[in-house]
Amino acid sequence: MKNFVFGVVLILSARQSVAEDSWPQFRGPTGQGQAATCLVPDHFDQKNAMRWRTEIEGKGWSSPVVADGKIWLTTAIEHERLQKKVRNEVKDVASKLNLKVLCIDFASGKLLQSIELAEFADAEPIHALNSYASPTPVIHHGRVYCHFGTYGTWCLNAANGETIWTKRLVIDHSVGPGSSPIICGKNLILVCDGIDEQFVAALNVDSGEEVWRTARPPMDANSDEMKKAYSTPIMINVAGKEQVVAPGAQWICSYDPANGKELWRAKHGSGFSTSPSAVYWNGLVVFSTGFMKPELVAVRADGSGDVTDSHIVWRAKRGAPNKPSPIVSGGHLYVIADSGILTQISPKGEELWQERLGGNYSASPIGSGDRMFVCSHEGIVTVIKAGEVYHELAKNELAGEGRLMASPAVVDGDLLIRSENALMRFGK
Repeated sequence: MKNFVFGVVLILSARQSVAEDSWPQFRGPTGQGQAATCLVPDHFDQKNAMRWRTEIEGKGWSSPVVADGKIWLTTAIEHERLQKKVRNEVKDVASKLNLKVLCIDFASGKLLQSIELAEFADAEPIHALNSYASPTPVIHHGRVYCHFGTYGTWCLNAANGETIWTKRLVIDHSVGPGSSPIICGKNLILVCDGIDEQFVAALNVDSGEEVWRTARPPMDANSDEMKKAYSTPIMINVAGKEQVVAPGAQWICSYDPANGKELWRAKHGSGFSTSPSAVYWNGLVVFSTGFMKPELVAVRADGSGDVTDSHIVWRAKRGAPNKPSPIVSGGHLYVIADSGILTQISPKGEELWQERLGGNYSASPIGSGDRMFVCSHEGIVTVIKAGEVYHELAKNELAGEGRLMASPAVVDGDLLIRSENALMRFGK
């Protein structure tokens, strides 16, 4: 086994480098939850350190993205959300669905535009913890790409909000959309892991035309429900070659972003509904395998073909999340389980310590320097200092804001938090 240098290894291409005044995609510039600088005080609430608060119509768990002084946020207006029995399971269904994207001024919080993209009758079923607007948009070169899974993808002019193109790749999510898009060069990468089809596709950023589509590896599953997944891919650079890495049900795969060629694959087991994004750390891709019993798995990213037997370096069973993504902070790897247990993992996959924070978790943590911000469903934002022992700096309650399900963003040192009811900006 190779020796890996301890510390964070975030190898980024030049076009991924962005200023601190932007947060262009899910989990920020690196796609791994890292903020260059966060100046938000440890203790904050709606009376202390909140610069503004803007009510958000509809419902969505997508994160805010920011560029050029504008915040973009997707939302869904649900009409008569009813419970309906589908495939012997009771799920929530909206009788009518309006999909929107909101543009908000970063400085003041003023709503600049509310743009309706589409209306659907008899929407597909959705899990009670999901939303129809869970995928996070991505901003790139003056354009905003809004993705709603099977309901479609829109490319908008960021200057005026006008639609440039739209494209729809139809799959059956079973419980609603989840995976966010990323941009690699001239391609918008979409992970489409439904119960009927599982593939990764690339759309041309200028025209929306499909550039390539690569099927996921064959699966041995007892039902089609065990083939679905919702993870957002990450882009990494290994020995000068870019890779798009996308965890899915049973497999994690790496692709050439230019042509969709599968570079390597590793079978992680029988896990499905995989939602967390991976992180790239010390030459390893670390990810969670999903339901039923999640594990953390670390795979070397320098392989070719099926690397199941050769490149899986370690597995860790305790503390693995079903929904929140792992994070590297202060050179350490952390995971927050859905049940609120925070675990620090060594580079060899060993559990160093665990701490129960309390509450339930879906949002992925954000890290800056040696501080982490972890948001619970119950509206508590815990600030933790990374280190060899658990060091809690503060617990901040955002009272009356409903659930915190969306992952936060950091721009100009300030923290953007989307709650069930509003978007808030905190800073010194």
